[in-house]
Amino acid sequence: MQNDLFLKNVRPMGGPTADVFIRDGRIDRIGPDLAPAPSEVETIDGQNQLLIPGLVDGHMHLDKTFLGLPWVPHEAGPAILEKIETDKRVQRTMNLSVEDQVGKLIRLAISKGSTHIRSHVDIDPEIGLSRLEAVAAARETFTGAISIQLVAFPQSGVMRCPGTAALLEEALRAGADVIGGIDPAGIDQDAVGQLEAIFGIAERHGVGLDIHLHDPGELGAHQIGLIAERTRRHGLAGKVAISHAYCLGTMDDVQIGRAANLLAENGISIMTTGAAHSPVPPVQRLHDAGVQVFSGSDGVRDAWTPFGNADQLERAMLVAQRFNFRTDEGLRLAFHVATHGCAQALGLSDYGLDVGCAGDMVLLDGENVAEAVVTRPPRRLVVKGGRVVARDGTALV
Repeated sequence: MQNDLFLKNVRPMGGPTADVFIRDGRIDRIGPDLAPAPSEVETIDGQNQLLIPGLVDGHMHLDKTFLGLPWVPHEAGPAILEKIETDKRVQRTMNLSVEDQVGKLIRLAISKGSTHIRSHVDIDPEIGLSRLEAVAAARETFTGAISIQLVAFPQSGVMRCPGTAALLEEALRAGADVIGGIDPAGIDQDAVGQLEAIFGIAERHGVGLDIHLHDPGELGAHQIGLIAERTRRHGLAGKVAISHAYCLGTMDDVQIGRAANLLAENGISIMTTGAAHSPVPPVQRLHDAGVQVFSGSDGVRDAWTPFGNADQLERAMLVAQRFNFRTDEGLRLAFHVATHGCAQALGLSDYGLDVGCAGDMVLLDGENVAEAVVTRPPRRLVVKGGRVVARDGTALV
């Protein structure tokens, strides 16, 4: 019974000690002193450790990583277009096996407790669908060990690269789950054109969107309005995310209030890495307004950044530090951003530690989730659908 598991003596979310029985990959029972599982079911004594739901990395670029290679010096300039061109040049020069590199990063994410990933994968006329095909093959290899959503991502733009819109549609037929976008004004210089194209594709195929928005100030704010209007028009509330949204980090109190209400009314989620190098959306203010805020690793050891380790508990810590979340309440919000916030943004309806939820969970040292964010302890056990996929910080797949 590969997807049946009995966990004894664990503390879900830092609460009282309980037992958890996972049957057919889902939580069947949870409570104190449950009757023993059938003899053929593996039983693990959690030794009173903290049990949390599987971590969710809501924003990765699996296809770009240099993980496991000799050190690659960072060469990209500060501008977004410079980073895009540097990334393409370096990737051409290195000629890596994308599928092999993706596998390294997936295993690292599993070892850190992630049970779900949303990854953006580059699509453009130069590389076609080759990267998507490689990442989709890696996803297939890790079936049952981690769930992966793929975003068809027009890294170089849509309008400035003729043929990209058609490739995005083809990507959905080839296994992509979500349509991406990037700086409709800043990159394409045609905000209306790009948004009309990608929202049209999303509506025709019944999928959501996740749009990178680095454009600052009024330019970025204007595009949030355009995205909200199209989300409403196409009936995509709850299926649209804006990643980075630097402009939200520079608004005054009145502006952020209006923007937060607009986002909440249209069910648009906001992803932040809590990065130190740029303005970031105000997590507490957005959360209080009802906006779903979530987090992700973004790049991990690639041409965009030398940083990253696929640890969503560390990402929660970085968010907490960026916003000076020192109280347990603030630390719990940072944890929420890396768990339930991500799950809701990704549409994971069976996420959590309740009966009926998927059997995705992590066992680790710590009194409660606030301490887990601060100390980022080793992941003693990672379970995906009732299957143990990592022990003591090492992936078993």
